[in-house]
Amino acid sequence: MDKVFSDRIADVPRSFIREILKVALDRNVISFAGGLPNRELFPADELKQATEKVFETYGRDVFQYSNSEGFGKLREYISAQYREKKNIDIPVDNILITSGSQQGLDLLGKIFLNEWEGLIIEEPGYLGAIQAFSIYRPMFLPVPVSDDGMDVIKLQEAVNSHNPKMMYTVPNFQNPSGISYSIKNRMDVAEVIQGSKLILIEDDPYGDLRFSGEAKPSFKELAPDNTVLLGSFSKSIVPGFRLGWIVAPEPIMSKLVTAKQATDLHTTHFTQCIIYQYLMDYDIDKHIEKINHVYGNQCKAMLRSIKKYFPGDVTSTTPEGGMFLWAELPEPLAALDLFDLAVKDHVVFVPGDPFYINKTRTRTMRLNFSCVDEATIETGIMRLANAINVLQEKNGQAM
Repeated sequence: MDKVFSDRIADVPRSFIREILKVALDRNVISFAGGLPNRELFPADELKQATEKVFETYGRDVFQYSNSEGFGKLREYISAQYREKKNIDIPVDNILITSGSQQGLDLLGKIFLNEWEGLIIEEPGYLGAIQAFSIYRPMFLPVPVSDDGMDVIKLQEAVNSHNPKMMYTVPNFQNPSGISYSIKNRMDVAEVIQGSKLILIEDDPYGDLRFSGEAKPSFKELAPDNTVLLGSFSKSIVPGFRLGWIVAPEPIMSKLVTAKQATDLHTTHFTQCIIYQYLMDYDIDKHIEKINHVYGNQCKAMLRSIKKYFPGDVTSTTPEGGMFLWAELPEPLAALDLFDLAVKDHVVFVPGDPFYINKTRTRTMRLNFSCVDEATIETGIMRLANAINVLQEKNGQAM
């Protein structure tokens, strides 16, 4: 049967997280694995009212086919938000509504990547991007990221040696690590790519979810001719509507629209209208402020519990926003072995392996804090700490 499938699909890894989430369906399991927004914060009542108003306003027309670029009023809103909140002038015609930012990745892969062409990706990097781009069979060029951002020396080496066409980044509260590029690091990265034909993809699904620190400039400000932006309503409103967008200059936008038409004609007009109506009728800034208050407290609870219960030689990042932090075990422990022990104690996380290209048995792991209340976070971290202690004992490293 395998002979009937294309070569390209054979290279695409299954989503490790989706497999873990099957385990997390057990209500006895505490899950730090998913990248899920907190369901308690979804504005369900407000969206219901917005939906009723959409029916009153548009009637049966809301069910009709629409244009590929997306609902004009929603695109105008996005353009205004960039101008008012980030001081970036984005023409409406440079905005394409997508079925989540994940579709944006697929469309960009379609229009840019030929087989074995260079693609710079963060290490560790977002596994959804690795999966989306893998189908186009590029040459992945991993560049390490740390607390400060991307390794600029390694980036320059990758640019010089492989002449890559595209570069994928999540500079704000990166998935999986939770780190944010510093201002200096962003300027240094921009300097490397300016004047080249390299397209930098700035994926920013978490940018609004800041609960400490100060906002940093977008690459669209620092390297405007080289930068394509991805945005999403999944983390700020609801993920189930699958609404995102791409910002790109006209020559790129033209190809994206063609690829979009070949994929699904257009993103669901109905949900675009609902989101737009919600944005018109309710204070999104106040809603995001509520999200950030909850996530900030949950992140602090996780960091407190890690400090209290984890062995001292386990390190972790300290995010200023987003939904994740990144922890690293001491040598020679492997996070996959820890996962096997933790599952038995009804707690799960994502081992670091799927966030790397061709690296296995890493010591790293991603912990999500957005979906679990503070008391449950402490219980889960206690269980995870017990599993770490058991693993250390097995490896002759009892503390």
